Parts: sequence; structure tokens; C-alpha cells
Amino acid sequence: MKITVVGTGYVGLVSGACLADVGNDVLCLDLDANKIRVLEEGGIPIHEPGLLDIVRRNVAAGRLSFTTDPERAARFGTVQFIAVGTPPDEDGSADLKYVLAAARNIGRYMDGYRVVVDKSTVPVGTGDQVRAAIAEELEARGAQLAFSVVSNPEFLKEGAAVDDFMRPDRIIVGAEDERAIELMRELYGPFQRNHEKLLVMDVKSAELTKYAANAMLATRISFMNELANLAETLGADIELVRQGIGSDPRIGWHFLYAGCGYGGSCFPKDVKALVRTGHDRGHDLLILKAVEEANGAQKRRLVDKIVARFGEDLSGRRFALWGLAFKPDTDDMRDAPSRVVIEELFRRGATVVAYDPVAMNEARRIFGEEPRLAYVERPMEALPDADALVIVTEWKEFRSPDFERIAGVLRQPVVFDGRNMYDPAVMRRYGIEYYGIGRR
Repeated sequence: MKITVVGTGYVGLVSGACLADVGNDVLCLDLDANKIRVLEEGGIPIHEPGLLDIVRRNVAAGRLSFTTDPERAARFGTVQFIAVGTPPDEDGSADLKYVLAAARNIGRYMDGYRVVVDKSTVPVGTGDQVRAAIAEELEARGAQLAFSVVSNPEFLKEGAAVDDFMRPDRIIVGAEDERAIELMRELYGPFQRNHEKLLVMDVKSAELTKYAANAMLATRISFMNELANLAETLGADIELVRQGIGSDPRIGWHFLYAGCGYGGSCFPKDVKALVRTGHDRGHDLLILKAVEEANGAQKRRLVDKIVARFGEDLSGRRFALWGLAFKPDTDDMRDAPSRVVIEELFRRGATVVAYDPVAMNEARRIFGEEPRLAYVERPMEALPDADALVIVTEWKEFRSPDFERIAGVLRQPVVFDGRNMYDPAVMRRYGIEYYGIGRR
């Protein structure tokens, strides 16, 4: 099948590459010429495990190609995926200008039947706006061409996006005509050979499903963080509480880890957008407002602990920081807790020496030539002359470090662990003053 994917970010590039990998002929469009140049030179503009090999393999096989030409893209694929960004607007709502621009380009240049698939995370009702935008362009041309609009939200975790696409838990298809539904069944056939995973529903329900999923996961995270903060005041251990409730099959184990808050391109943006959607329709989503407020406070939790230990004035203090990305296996720092921690330390006069396996270039882009922020190539190189170690991202290489060396190299053997990676009893054994989140 011929497929066009508009957008070469996490969603678009992963979707295009994986669809090509099962034999489809895929053309990816991006108006950012630098991104297309990187792709055509054999690289990828993002960090995602396993993606580079798939892209290179399918480019070499002739199944995956790239363009900056909207006309070529609109004329290429029968299925047109829209996978562009929907950044938050000033009021917290999703900004649809890129989605609607993509839809208008399709309507302006399409030359036959098209299934236009909203892959971006979009508010309920976007399908209607996409349909109207395409219809307006066709009318302006005087063209009478049939098309369908489908909602097919993505459920890809950054750091595991390739595996999530190739082995999906479910495939949500919001569509209201049989022709489009059958094409989507054909398209996703290779990804559900074991059993049926495709759930067909109306477009608006599919759009809401995506927001509901992310909002639920964000809620679990903020709930556990609130309990962790309570556990500290009660003398309880949130890790033991996590095991106690996670073993209940009605609750399960996923997204029950306390920490220093969630970030990334999805949860913060989607919670804000859903709250705004509720507000616009006269529904005050009180739980999600609390989730958002709790997460904002949790990102400052590590700094609160640092201040409680070292005082409000951190002038002359130096902190080693492990982890810049909002989660492991990505270089994404959008809304990352590390950004709040670093800024708050700066505000109090401290300097930071940071290490992250893949996100340091992104940090340099965000912070620029910042004299208070230095970078090192190995985690242990951040420790000399540091007053404490602050852990913000739970990379695997941080799981079992040389604790004796940490205690010996730091100016003071103090560790602030924002991801509860270590056992407090082990830390005590090595003489390390340890501060976790909700740990006794």
C-alpha cells in the first residue's frame, strides 16, 4: 500500500519506518528541510532505540523516502497520516495550526480517493475540522473527490516506540464509513496476526480515548507522588506501599513509582488540553486539575530537600546531576523535571555538573552557553568537588554504581534520589546520607 506520513517527529518517523518495514511504500513529508537532510544523509533527527536501523534498512530497500514537497506527498499515498505537533496554546488548549495546515495541503493537491488519518494527539472534534478544511480546498479547486477522515491515535512510549508500534496492545480506529475501515484493517493486518487488536469506534470516541489514556497514567503518577510525600510525614515507606497495592490485580504494577514528577511531550500537554476541553464545555475536571498541580509541586520536591539540607542560600555550592531527559532511553527534555531542578538551583546561587547518556546536546540547546552548567562524559566525572549527587532520570547505568567511590569522591556523601533507585539500608551501609521520595 502507498502511504504518506506528514511529520517526521517521534510519531511520524516511527510510524512511517515501521509501516515500510512490513512492505508498504512510504513517503514521509516534513517542511523542516534540516530534518529531511539528516534523514537523506542516513541519520535520524531524534533518539529512539532501534529506529535508525529500521530507517536505514527500508531506505536501502526503496520502501521509505522523504520529501519537503506537500504536492508530491498529497499525490503519493492513498492513506495520508497526519503526525505533526500539537503544542499547547497560551490557554492550555492544543494548537491545531499544523494539523489543519496539513489537511489543507492534502485537499489542495490530492488527485484521488484519500483516507486522511489523524495520528497526532488532538482534541475531540478535530476530525470535523480536518474534514471541513479538506472540503474547503476541494471546493476552491472545483474538484469532486471522495475522502474519509479517520482518528487513529498513537500509544507509543518514547524509548520503546518501535516495539510499541510493531507489537501494539490495541489499535484504535475511529471511522464512520466501511471503505476507510477496511483499508485500516488491511493496513494493520501485519501487526495483529496473533489475535484481533483493532477496536473500531466513532471518531470522537477515538479522539477522547487517547486523552483519557494519558490522563489516567498521569493521575496514577501524581497519586503515588502525593502518597509518597504523605509517607515521609508518617514514617512509612512508599516502596513497601507500592508493593502492597500493586499486588492487587485490580490496581496492577504499572505507573506506581513515586518520583520527582512526570514530563515529556505527552502527559503535561495532554492533561492541560483535556482540562481546557472540559472548561470550554462547562465541565470542571477537578481531578485532572489536581494532577497537574501536584506534578508541578513534585518537580520542586528534590530542590525542597536540598534546601532543607543545605539552606536556602546555595551560593558556592556545586551539585552533580545524573539524568537530564524526562525519562530513560530518550533525549527529550520537554517539561523534564531536570529543567526545574537546574533552574531552581541556579536561582539560589548553585552550579551544576550534569551527565546524561544521550540528552546533553539537547540540554546545551535549551540552556545555551550557561557558565553555571557544565557537562561530563561519564557519570563519576560529575562527582569531584560536588556537595551532593542529585539523580533525576532512572537510566539503567545508574542502577548499580560504585557506592564506595561515590561516598569517597563527593565533598560530602549526600545523595538526593528523585527516582528511588537505591535501597536506603544499602546507602547507610556505605555511609551515604540518602534522601529518596517517600522512603523511610
